[in-house]
Amino acid sequence: MAAKEENSGLFPIFVLTMIALPLVPYTVFNLYHTFTKKAKDITCRCSVCFHSGKYRKSLFKRISNFSTYSNLTIVLLWVLMAILIFYINQINTEIQIFEPFSILGLESGASDAEIKKAYRRLSILYHPDKNPDPEAHKYFIDFISKAYQALTDPVSRENFEKYGHPDGRQGLQMGIALPQFLLNIDGPSGGILLLGIVGVCIVLPLTVTVIYLSRSSKYTGNYVMHHTMYAYFHLMKPSLAPSKVIDAFIHAAEYMEIPVRRTDDESLQKLFLLVRSELNLDLRNIRQEQAKFWKQHPALVKSELLMQAHLTRETAALSPSLHHDVKKMLSLAPRLLEELMKMAIIPRTQQGHGWLRPAIGVVELSQSIIQAVPLSARKSSGASSEGYGPFLQLPHFSESVVKKIARKKVRTFQDFRDMKQQERAELLAQTADFSAEEYQDVEMVLDMMPSISIDLTCETEGEEGIQEGDIVTMQAWITLHRGNGLIGALPHAPHFPYEKEESFWLLLADSMNDVWMSQKVNFMDEATAIIAASKAIQELKEGSGANTREISTAVKEAIDRVKSGSRLVMGKFQAPPEGNYNLTSYCLCDSWIGCDAKCNIRLKILKRSRAGTRGIAAADEVPSLEDGVEEEEEKGEDDYDEDYESEYSEDDEDIKGKESKGTTVNGSAHARVDDSSSDDSKND
Repeated sequence: MAAKEENSGLFPIFVLTMIALPLVPYTVFNLYHTFTKKAKDITCRCSVCFHSGKYRKSLFKRISNFSTYSNLTIVLLWVLMAILIFYINQINTEIQIFEPFSILGLESGASDAEIKKAYRRLSILYHPDKNPDPEAHKYFIDFISKAYQALTDPVSRENFEKYGHPDGRQGLQMGIALPQFLLNIDGPSGGILLLGIVGVCIVLPLTVTVIYLSRSSKYTGNYVMHHTMYAYFHLMKPSLAPSKVIDAFIHAAEYMEIPVRRTDDESLQKLFLLVRSELNLDLRNIRQEQAKFWKQHPALVKSELLMQAHLTRETAALSPSLHHDVKKMLSLAPRLLEELMKMAIIPRTQQGHGWLRPAIGVVELSQSIIQAVPLSARKSSGASSEGYGPFLQLPHFSESVVKKIARKKVRTFQDFRDMKQQERAELLAQTADFSAEEYQDVEMVLDMMPSISIDLTCETEGEEGIQEGDIVTMQAWITLHRGNGLIGALPHAPHFPYEKEESFWLLLADSMNDVWMSQKVNFMDEATAIIAASKAIQELKEGSGANTREISTAVKEAIDRVKSGSRLVMGKFQAPPEGNYNLTSYCLCDSWIGCDAKCNIRLKILKRSRAGTRGIAAADEVPSLEDGVEEEEEKGEDDYDEDYESEYSEDDEDIKGKESKGTTVNGSAHARVDDSSSDDSKND
């Protein structure tokens, strides 16, 4: 019986140990990370963002931030550990070890006379004839009498003194840390242990496997449905205009699963009248176009109207249920846009190139969604080639304010950014009646906006020039600068209800709408960027035959550049056939409008020479990579019959006008774009 009780007492100790082993180090690590990390504010602190409540640390939000599944699980496990410790402590105090000398109040090795004297003394206190208390009677029988018997009997006493037990040497007892009712096979709970073994060893693994397979068959690694990827792949076209990208975007299966309620019909009808001008409807046949629009799948109609309501900032008029649906759509938008971008730049041609035009359209749609700017606001109007969309990012700005400052010869958003602070303050105060607080909000957001510079190099490793069929290595340093000194930051986006990290897309494309290379760049994770840059530079230097000292110096310089706000982008592509190629490097931000950069490069590829003659080509035959700096976003006549063209649309004359002389060194060229403010253009 004692053995069974001991086995039952082992089970809570076993459970406590299994919980404490992972929980204690995990908790210590999280607490250390929480108290040692640097508190750096990377959010916008303007009054508009503050009143939106997006970053406000209210008591409810603090509780919500803490009340994550992982934190609640940790708290519950610690509570369970405290209960187990209390329970184990109670068990240990209740279980008393049989110690005859201690029971009689004697020291080990006492004489027979001392034992008898102690027994008589305790009998007066606990004998049933002297003490009628039942507890005293039980204690006398179970402990005092047995202790006296064990010590007065010569054999029992010898066994106790020699082996620690009156009955002599005890065999080794093995216990199982399970509750007693599970070990009682012959009792009514005999099948519980078997069911537990079957459940843990068979049912649980099968359940986890089925859930994983069912989920993996429905979602990709980025938690986007396979049906969404299928739709995006087939809806993506090389001539897809930016204004049409939203039509492909709303075909996501996630949006199709949002319920369409009958109670939403009236609200959607009213919303249609508000955003009708933003829909791709032919105004010449407006009735037929409206009828065609409402004949679409109800989920598509609802998704497009709700997204347009967000872009036009008309969500305040929505019902609570529709407002909830909009927030759900916006929570899914970043990863859906990333997958849509991948479908645009995925290799489609024989050369393995993606499509530039839809890729730019996806980024522009992402910018508009994050900043809640209608696509129509980005159309060229009057003297402005970029529309008034970029100005709507700024707090307290509206279309009327943009028109007022345009009368003061501020035509583009970059002109406004290039103004001195005093000039900007006077302009806003005089033309738009901005208060000092409103002006400070504008300056705060302008300081948050990134300026991008590109340092691009293309070369063939170990060779002096580039010939057709060579593997060309592109090395690009993307450097970010902000007025407030931050590197990684969250964009000013008071109308987007969730935190969104800035991301940049580096695209290398030609004038034929083909994307040769693409890569996503992020400035938030400095540690990962340092590791990637160090590894890339080390491999590059080792391939060129540099010694250890040169490699170490190059890696140290790369780390310093990353810490100062640069990111290294490396890529390889096969040189095309002989000829001249006009390439453009784009660095597009997915969160800000008007903060993109690009540079135009002219790549000259020579015909492959005979084996062994690559290194001795004449100086005038060495292929050159000429680069030009063109940072202003120009618009030309669109080659496609669309009412809205991207700010990067251009014709052949624009491309010719952007060619300029560059530095030619060993078949490589360096192009640098400080920001998108320069409008200088040089001709050969």
